[in-house]
Amino acid sequence: MIPAGQFILRPYQPSDAFDIGAAVRESTQTVGRWMSWAKADFNEYDAACWVAHCMQARAAGTAHEFGIFASNGEFVGGCGLNQFSSLNNLCNLGYWVRQSRQGHGAATAATLALRDLGLGRLGLSRIEIVVAEGNVASIAVARKAGATHECLARNRLQLHGKPTAAHVFSFTRDGAGNE
Repeated sequence: MIPAGQFILRPYQPSDAFDIGAAVRESTQTVGRWMSWAKADFNEYDAACWVAHCMQARAAGTAHEFGIFASNGEFVGGCGLNQFSSLNNLCNLGYWVRQSRQGHGAATAATLALRDLGLGRLGLSRIEIVVAEGNVASIAVARKAGATHECLARNRLQLHGKPTAAHVFSFTRDGAGNE
């Protein structure tokens, strides 16, 4: 478990599947707009498959995905370090927060904790946050966490099957974007 402000990050467990499914279904209007997997028919089986994938990726060292939990154990959202490039010593950092808990600092707290994990314990040189153009809430999280905005990259993401421009933010080991 990793403390993240008033939240706790912990690896997903099979028992989280029900809560993950409910949180995704609750959030299709907000999270689903920016993440193609967040659909109204996302169910407990889909969540269980995600948990199994996360556990395998953690064991293989290819991703570090976490649930974001309130101090009372409530599932708030998810976050992780993934898309590792060992050649370039970098990875992607992602986050999402269920609709009923958005705006309470969970994504920012998770981002700061993952930044410290990646640049510290994992020894990465660079962590990227890639956010679709127009995703004002996620852009605000990256900025609030102190990530450096590097560019708006054309066709950087696929969103609902279409190429989409995305803002690229970073944290680097040399301290840039690590306020």
